[in-house]
Amino acid sequence: MKDWKNPELRRESYLYALTALLFGALGLLISPAAGLLGFGAVLFGGGLHWLFQRRRYREIAALSRSIDRILHGQEQLLDDSNEGELAILHSEIRKMTVQLRDAADQLQQDKEALSQALADISHQLRTPLTSINLTVSLLPGAREDEQRLRLTRELKRALERIDWLVETLLKLSKLDAGVVRFEPVQITAAALTEQAVRNLRIPMELQEQRLLLELGDTVLNVDLAWSAEALGNVLKNCVEHTPAGGIIAVSARQTPIYTEITVRDTGPGIDPEDLPHLFERFYRGKDASEHSIGIGLALARQIIAAQDGTIQAANAPEGGAKFTVRFYMGTV
Repeated sequence: MKDWKNPELRRESYLYALTALLFGALGLLISPAAGLLGFGAVLFGGGLHWLFQRRRYREIAALSRSIDRILHGQEQLLDDSNEGELAILHSEIRKMTVQLRDAADQLQQDKEALSQALADISHQLRTPLTSINLTVSLLPGAREDEQRLRLTRELKRALERIDWLVETLLKLSKLDAGVVRFEPVQITAAALTEQAVRNLRIPMELQEQRLLLELGDTVLNVDLAWSAEALGNVLKNCVEHTPAGGIIAVSARQTPIYTEITVRDTGPGIDPEDLPHLFERFYRGKDASEHSIGIGLALARQIIAAQDGTIQAANAPEGGAKFTVRFYMGTV
């Protein structure tokens, strides 16, 4: 009786019954045997067709129920089917189900990553904002010029940290969105390093750090501004971890496959537990300074990777950290 509720099966049953009666009536004009034969043949063919159709509709109904269970999270994937055209439909729906599930999983991962990133950003902003609030509250009570000058410097340092954080996050978001257009030009490694180290000269002088360059006439074909940003973040990391009076060395070499820039320092090196995570966003190693945010090296890696390059970090055999940047002639 459940099959009889299907309007299409009911219409086909009525149609075959009427056709059987018509052929039976026409056959009776010839002879009773012909009428009975015509009626029986049509009825038999209709019955077989009805059975096949009923099976097909039951398969479709089962498929609909499976899709409904998948939509409500009660089932993961469709079972395999071997029923001709239905098998093709079944296979395509299965593929679509897998794609939708993967997309849903990716969306959930993106939401979790965004939530974690927002939490990290909030945490990184909270420290300088707290410092600013404290400094501002102390300024009215500062009676001596020297005390006011010290508080003003602290306020300026905290504002610079916020400004750098916001600017770096904007650069990362542009790279993530794919809206950055790199304009490669042929430049020397010396020119690239000079622009990268420009903002680090004063901190290096204050710590009496020496910069050794062994760049020769090495030439690169990269975007100058963005590549200087990446190399500058690597150098900044070395400056922060190199003790006073230490050395930061930059060398370059060229092969038929890639151009390599190596940055070494005479600091304590990188903790082995930090090495696998060094280029992750907001990751702060065990020896990170209190002002470290953990996005400089992540930005460097993203800029370099966007230009068909790679960056690796290791501990040099002679001590200290070693960063190896390679810009390849072709896509790797």
